[in-house]
Amino acid sequence: MPREIHFISDLHISLEKTGITKRFLSYLEQHAPRAEAVYILGDLFDAWIGDDDPTPPNAKIKRQLKHLTSSGTQVYLQQGNRDFLLGQRFCTETGVNMLGDYAVIDLFGTPTLLTHGDLLCTDDLPYQAFREKSHTPEWQQNVLSKPLWLRLIAARWYRLRSHFHKRGKTQDIMDVNRQTVIDTMREHGVLQLIHGHTHRPAIHEFEIDGQKAKRFVLPDWKKNSAQVLCWTEQGHRLEAI
Repeated sequence: MPREIHFISDLHISLEKTGITKRFLSYLEQHAPRAEAVYILGDLFDAWIGDDDPTPPNAKIKRQLKHLTSSGTQVYLQQGNRDFLLGQRFCTETGVNMLGDYAVIDLFGTPTLLTHGDLLCTDDLPYQAFREKSHTPEWQQNVLSKPLWLRLIAARWYRLRSHFHKRGKTQDIMDVNRQTVIDTMREHGVLQLIHGHTHRPAIHEFEIDGQKAKRFVLPDWKKNSAQVLCWTEQGHRLEAI
């Protein structure tokens, strides 16, 4: 079997989204085992309030991820803007490897930058201010110290707040900033970038310092459709799940 690498993001799994949960469990069982590595680039969950949350379908997801990693497939995870409280306990229970906000991998000879994508949306100043605050150890420790029931209520409020936050902003503000993309790629010494977050799947071609560059935007998952970016030595393809 040829080597194969998978990239997914923005599943937004939750108790209410049973269709997406079933689709992801099916992917883990039927498609992911043939991959050498699976990269989940953020927002696997619609809201994550701590590794101690037993709310369905968390236990099923953990068990199937553990089965996959135990079988030999490496799974790498980046935190998204919805599940940035994923921690070490989750990694231990699933065998998943946590990546930082930016990670450069050798993708069949091409250095490739991976990120969730929210850090590239620098025109959304209120969100960037919240992100900076919410990623401090003090803020996270304060949240995780609260009782589970209170965190569950807070998560529902946050999802509602996020919904209205998006409604009040233009699509351009919530998309990536082109110059930020170029500066970030230049900083990491790459000409290829893969990210999610914007829910605008596409392949963008442009130039950085006179060299051809590409930006792959992963599709978000829906109850009736989902796609995985699959990569082999022969190139890439989108595979429907």
